[in-house]
Amino acid sequence: MFAPRLVCIFVALGVLSACSSQKDAAAPGAAPGAGSASTSATSAPAPTPLTDFRATEASVLTHHVQLTFPDRFSKAGESYFSPDDRTIVFQAIEKPVGDAAPAEFYSMYVADVVRGADGRISAIANIKRISPEGSANTCGWFHPKHPEILIFGSTIVPPSNKETPGYQRGTGKYRWQFPPEMRIVQVDLRTADGTASSLKTLVGDGNGYAAECSFSPDGRTLLYTEVDPKTQGDLWVMDMPTGEKRKIVDAPGYDGGPFFTPDGSGIIFRSDRQGDSLLQIFSADLVRDPSGKVTGVSNERALTKNEHVNWCPYYHPDGRHFIYGSSEMGHQNYEVMMRDAKHPESSIRITNCSGADVLPVFSHDGKWMMWTAQRGIGEKSSQIWAAEFDSAAVRAGNAKQ
Repeated sequence: MFAPRLVCIFVALGVLSACSSQKDAAAPGAAPGAGSASTSATSAPAPTPLTDFRATEASVLTHHVQLTFPDRFSKAGESYFSPDDRTIVFQAIEKPVGDAAPAEFYSMYVADVVRGADGRISAIANIKRISPEGSANTCGWFHPKHPEILIFGSTIVPPSNKETPGYQRGTGKYRWQFPPEMRIVQVDLRTADGTASSLKTLVGDGNGYAAECSFSPDGRTLLYTEVDPKTQGDLWVMDMPTGEKRKIVDAPGYDGGPFFTPDGSGIIFRSDRQGDSLLQIFSADLVRDPSGKVTGVSNERALTKNEHVNWCPYYHPDGRHFIYGSSEMGHQNYEVMMRDAKHPESSIRITNCSGADVLPVFSHDGKWMMWTAQRGIGEKSSQIWAAEFDSAAVRAGNAKQ
């Protein structure tokens, strides 16, 4: 069996599997260094009180809105917008009825985005489960040209590994799951009914973990992480017209959580190749043959190289700036940070709240940031939040440090 590496993402949160690679991570104290720290905030100040986040984040984030709540979901997160920003996909564990035990694994859901008369996001509605009951699910993503088509990682059936992912109460550890049954499936939302028969398998045969998937902006290339029982996680692509699969990143350690740049010319991902407790963010240019098929990568480079855990990177639509979750403020207070991919030497703090803030993404127009947070109603559970994002303020360097 694959023996996953350990990493110190020991946030006191029950976020979710989070397209991540590690298992049973525990707080070790100070993480060892890995080169010089390239950050504008290297100390770990006292957390900001939860009640004041609208003020502390006002230079960049405004009109905050909580989208999921603990009266419906014990925990929810890792959400992504559809290409038209009218729908989101997310994974969650529903709150059980009465004295029943909560589900062991995350289900996949879609919901409509509700906007007010001013065009601002105000809520979500018409929440619908699209994964089979009892299955483990992660990493949903919409097809860029056909928003009715969705992909995600699913075991389809209950996984053989019964260890529940998430924060392990009373242990200080966070557990990720790598069921060999996990494969990448596709579903048509027009006919989705939450059954196995509504799913079409794209990658995986049930004998090895495959997930963390996304499409290129033109929909031609599927990008994903696959774990071979004898190796760590590697990045793969599948050419959708031909079905041809190719490994494009094969380095020691676990490379995962990959996304394309907005123009499709490159990728961004996180890797633990510098050490178990030193997840860092990398980018690479894509190499294509004359037909446009991806054949490999070039110019791979580290966008973070410090003593912190940096993960879940996601590009702003401008194609230059990216956001990510980081332990720069301390392992008990993960925050969303932002860097310029062309000049990644320093970071800007985006969120400023004592609860964990991770898994940030943008709407396709770049006006909204959506992320997983522990704040507001049910502040001890992970829920989905959104806020208007002032990209001009970030570029001007006005975010509070």
